[in-house]
Amino acid sequence: MSRRRKGDSGLTGVLLIDKEPGWTSHDVVARSRRLTGQRRIGHTGALDPMATGLLVLCLGRATRLVEYMMASEKAYEGEIALGRETDTDDAEGQPTTTGKVPEDDIDLDAIARRFTGEIMQTPPAYSAVKVDGRRAYALAREGEAPELRPRPVRVSSLRLERIAPDRLRVDVHCGPGMYVRSIARDIGRAIGCGAHLASLRRTGSGPFDVRDAVPVEAIGAFAGAGKLDEVVRPADEGIAESAAAILTTSHAEQLRSGQLAWTRGGFLRPATLARIYGGDGSFVGVGEVDEPGRVRALKVVAGG
Repeated sequence: MSRRRKGDSGLTGVLLIDKEPGWTSHDVVARSRRLTGQRRIGHTGALDPMATGLLVLCLGRATRLVEYMMASEKAYEGEIALGRETDTDDAEGQPTTTGKVPEDDIDLDAIARRFTGEIMQTPPAYSAVKVDGRRAYALAREGEAPELRPRPVRVSSLRLERIAPDRLRVDVHCGPGMYVRSIARDIGRAIGCGAHLASLRRTGSGPFDVRDAVPVEAIGAFAGAGKLDEVVRPADEGIAESAAAILTTSHAEQLRSGQLAWTRGGFLRPATLARIYGGDGSFVGVGEVDEPGRVRALKVVAGG
């Protein structure tokens, strides 16, 4: 259950939003702030305005966990339109090149294998990647062609299915920093006809599933009924895939009060990232655990 923390102006926890098309991630954050009354809200991975699906928001002290949740694997489903590239690599951009779509069968399994695993990927021109201190999309909107270098990304799984002569279905699980728009563009180039991302929906993020999310406007109804606790999840759910360390009550209180020194405590296994709990089961924050069983807090979430 989510809780109001001492010294905090609102709820602390995680909110799962099913984003509608046309909204920016910033729009969703701003609307959620107004509906919940919580000013401290951050998301754990943006979605393009065209995209729909799971947007994970951290509220209150849970914003201290954003950097860890952003590293979680994401899951997407969508469609790729063959025969045309665009300047944004999606359906909202202007056409740049066109090509003839093959009428014969395409070896989609071979293409999927080519883009699975640790691959090098060039981000879209219209992206938040920085080029010489400026966002690439800002340069692109000014008519400049940002020089974006390929960078390593991880694609855990990629499945392609031809659902129409000029349309592919795509399902992908990937690590942070991977652009599905770039995958669509590069698949079109591999086929030889060009392509762009026609639609996209995020279905999962770390341990969370879009089936458990709610539309942003539904938050107002929960808030009006005084039932926000029903949709705000405990902060530690967002890092549930990490190890856990259990401290004595006194050691947990030391960490809550800001003493971030090494201390001894019980643990499940050595880990570079672990959830830290007090002896009563209360979540304290995240930290590191080493072989001798020492715990060093990285971020304290629970107040004193």
